[in-house]
Amino acid sequence: MSKEATVKKPLETILDNSAARMVALFVVVFIACSLLQGKNFLNGDNFLAMFRQFPEYGLLAIGIGMALIIGGIDLSAVYLANLSSIVAGLFVLRLYHGDGEGGAGLVLASFVIALLIGAIGGIINGVLISGLGIPAMLATLGTQSLFWGFGVVLTGGSTLSGFPKVLGTMINMKFGPIPIPIIIFAAAALIAGLVVQKTKLGREMKMYGTNNRATTYSGLNNFKIVVCTHMFSGMLAALSGIIMWGRYSSAKADTGSTYTMQAILIAVLGGVSPLGGSGSVTGIVLAVLIIQMLSSLLNMYTFIPNACRQIVWGGLLLVVMIVNYYLDKRKKNRH
Repeated sequence: MSKEATVKKPLETILDNSAARMVALFVVVFIACSLLQGKNFLNGDNFLAMFRQFPEYGLLAIGIGMALIIGGIDLSAVYLANLSSIVAGLFVLRLYHGDGEGGAGLVLASFVIALLIGAIGGIINGVLISGLGIPAMLATLGTQSLFWGFGVVLTGGSTLSGFPKVLGTMINMKFGPIPIPIIIFAAAALIAGLVVQKTKLGREMKMYGTNNRATTYSGLNNFKIVVCTHMFSGMLAALSGIIMWGRYSSAKADTGSTYTMQAILIAVLGGVSPLGGSGSVTGIVLAVLIIQMLSSLLNMYTFIPNACRQIVWGGLLLVVMIVNYYLDKRKKNRH
């Protein structure tokens, strides 16, 4: 074998392997950020700030990634996250009569309520898509407005506040050096990864995303696949809502409204095919870390307006999709 062929083989392996591409990209972005900002980037305070920021939109990205795997999408995730925290917050405010102290049991119960609201919202999405045959983009665009509208009505268009201090303490505390949101994110990512990679439902999700007519002829329950996938997505959104609620000790209908584009970008960057049928939670987690590093880098350039963030994420999403298109085309030509 020639020296040129020996060099090409590992390069081709990296290009064709989604996980290898993500690891290589992570290393490149980390080195680039380190070179561009040096000590500003490579310090404990910056890493701690990054760890505190990404769990809320990282959870949304995993949920949206699961919807993409079945060939759909979930545009309602952010607003379902907010609605979950609003309903949980109203539950706490209705029953809490303290002066800021106590209320730990009540807050824990409210977390369960938030997860229940997230599951119900996800099930509604699944029923609309599979039960009524509404395209996923239109169905979740509709429920996006529905969840936002309910949030505005329940809050009167204002911000809910006045929660027990223990709410912020629970979410902002650390387990050793590790912030609680990181533990929540890691546990949720592990469970979602096991579901996608190791369970019957995960295999059925990928089969459905590849060809949902074939799954019907194979005797699979398409309705169950879609509803269960969106239920998981809704519960992940609720977890994100809990973290945002606890971080700010407040809840409102439009918190994190810019996260939808960011979460879609992360899922696609992480190797989830927008056409469905392929993707892994591991790739999404690596993409979360990459996007957080880029976000932190942008924060260090104070002359860049926050409004430009959406331009950066939108442009990066287009670039990633174009690159993925040519890589997929190259792989098909080889086979």
